[in-house]
Amino acid sequence: MTTRRKMLLSVSGSLFWITGPRALRAGERLEVERTEAGWRKMLSPEQFDVLRQAGTERPFTSPLLNEHRPGVFACAGCGRDLFSSETKFDSGTGWPSFWRPLDGAVGTESDRSFGMLRTSAHCRRCGGHLGHVFDDGPPPTGLRYCMNGVALVFKPAGA
Repeated sequence: MTTRRKMLLSVSGSLFWITGPRALRAGERLEVERTEAGWRKMLSPEQFDVLRQAGTERPFTSPLLNEHRPGVFACAGCGRDLFSSETKFDSGTGWPSFWRPLDGAVGTESDRSFGMLRTSAHCRRCGGHLGHVFDDGPPPTGLRYCMNGVALVFKPAGA
């Protein structure tokens, strides 16, 4: 499968490091780093495509879309808690959506793929691509963190 990042790499050279979807600034290090082989070994093919190559899962396919129990949604790549279930809402888009991440858990950067300007969201611990952020969400933030379900795992409260 060709992803946005694969196309960018083939057109523009090595804009992105081989084991992750986001560009690292000079001197920047992630708390969790693995080789491409290491990521492939621990992630399913679908998770690898999304988290490490900035792919997108098909809408309405994630079991997490209908997850409504109290708990936390964490990164499927490193386990970092990312979103509280209290901020999850039904956006009607087909992907799990949240109006705010947990403090310091999610980073963003500009995504200019496909001739559009969007905001890409990634896990701050491992750099894994999660999805995109849009400004059409509910109060109080007005944001919609539209996340790929395969990039997340759900941890029920009290478990």
